[in-house]
Amino acid sequence: MKQIGDSNEDMLALLEAVVGIKNELLYIREYFHPLLKGEIYLSGEQVCEMLHISKRTLQQYRDDGLIPFIKLERKILFRESDIVKVLEDNYQR
Repeated sequence: MKQIGDSNEDMLALLEAVVGIKNELLYIREYFHPLLKGEIYLSGEQVCEMLHISKRTLQQYRDDGLIPFIKLERKILFRESDIVKVLEDNYQR
């Protein structure tokens, strides 16, 4: 492995590598979700993005019982499979 010297080029290369790693970690945090017993759980914001709806519309869907959700203390989560099932069940050809 090459040792880092005192040159500006070496420091710039190191800084670029660190920034690249940071960007990869941010991407992973945003787009990859851990599984819990094989199930992906989404936040309300993620569901709104997925369905292209507002937070208020999502709230109305929850109130009307159109979309199942899980409430853990003050956090509300949605199973990705439940969202897909609702979409499939309401798909009109």
